[in-house]
Order: sequence, then structure tokens, then C-alpha cells
Amino acid sequence: MILASVYFIYRFTVIMRQIILDTETTGLRAAGGDRLIEFAGLEMIDRRLTGNSLHLYIHPERDIEEEAIAIHGISLDFLAEKKAPVFAEAGKQIADFIKDAELIIHNAPFDVGFLNMEFARMGLPATETIAGGIIDTLKMAKTRYPGQKNSLDALCTRLSIDRSRRIFHGALIDCELLSEVYLALTRSQFSLVDGLAENNQTQTATLHNRQPLPHPLIIQAAGDAELHQHEAYLNALGEPCLWRQSANRKEADA
Repeated sequence: MILASVYFIYRFTVIMRQIILDTETTGLRAAGGDRLIEFAGLEMIDRRLTGNSLHLYIHPERDIEEEAIAIHGISLDFLAEKKAPVFAEAGKQIADFIKDAELIIHNAPFDVGFLNMEFARMGLPATETIAGGIIDTLKMAKTRYPGQKNSLDALCTRLSIDRSRRIFHGALIDCELLSEVYLALTRSQFSLVDGLAENNQTQTATLHNRQPLPHPLIIQAAGDAELHQHEAYLNALGEPCLWRQSANRKEADA
């Protein structure tokens, strides 16, 4: 437990680039021919959204299942209106955006599975190789709330996050909600790091704001009798006396 806490403090004291990520697809089977049709990523640094983001609609080069359209509201006609590129034209941009970043995804195996399938079609490395790590907030939530519903909607309700703007399961709005869910799930962990930082700032401010003493310090030098007693005490300790070794070293250095 102590080692885990130390690792956590070290890891997040260093500024880390994170990407809140979500996708929408034609269906549920990346290995069965379904394709990715929307990608969204929001950049977060030091637990703050930077405003840097990537949001793309992508033409799947196939039909979209009606059940999927009912969830995310994206049809082929909509993609045609948006002049959505195919993944082969957008994949490099996505790979560059997530490069070396820690990805925060709800139900990560689903989104990573689709990204890996699309990257493989282009001859690009897998998401795990491109990115700097992956955090699955669904796994985190199941650990925190075992036996309860842990969908994004359920977590927003449980954590008092406003999801009134979420009419369809769009990738961009889901990223915005997921960023708030992630911050809420990890707030107690980061309070330790924040507390250490606050203590350091307080100690630094105390040193800078220290007031001078009202009276100068009086330095009382040892008298001849005290010096004689001190020498007698050192003589009794013998030649290996550390005090004398240290004094001789200083004289030699001088």
C-alpha cells in the first residue's frame, strides 16, 4: 500500500499529457467487419483540460446498423454532409494526436479494439504501442462501486454530473462527461498529492516571510578554562577521535 502511494505521488507530480478518448462505430464487432465512424479526444495536462482536442467523423465504407444509429444518431447521409474522410485518410492524424499520451477511456477494450483494427489496416502500430498508457474508467468504477451499474450515464448520476446535453451517445459529449467522471473518481487520490504540494508552498512562504529577531543573537566564546577542559576530554578519547579527525581535515583543506 505504501509503495503504491509513493508510485502514485511520483507519477502525478510529473506533468503528464492525458487524452480523454471515445469513439462511435457501425456496430459492436471490430473483428466482424464493423468500422469506426467517429473519434473524439480531449487533451488534459495536470488534471486540467487544455482546450486542445481532435474530433473527426469518418466514413466507414460500409452500411451502419440501425441499432447503432439509434444510439449515436450518425447515418451515412450525415457523414456525406460532413464530407467525412475514410480512416485511411484520418488515421495518421489520430495516431499523432494520441502519441505518448495516457489514454482515459470508458470500457477501453472496446475503443482500443476498433482503433487497433483500423490502425492495422493502415500498417500502423497498435494503440498500446503508440500511446503512453491506458486507463479504463469502467474498471476503476467497478472497483469503487462493485455490484452497481457503472455505465457513463449511471456514473454521471451517482457523481452529480450534469448530462442534460447528452441526447445521443456522441463521442465528443461523452469525452466531456468522461473527463468530469475521471476527475471525480480520482479526486481523493490526488488530494494526497495536492496536500504535499500545499505543504511545500507553505514551508517556502514561511522561509521567505520570516521576520528578523527583535534583538541580535549574542555569541559567547569559550574561555581558556573551558577550552582546557575540552582538550582534556578529547585526549581521553584517544587518537581515533572523530572530532579531531574532522578538525584536521578542515585544516588540511584550508
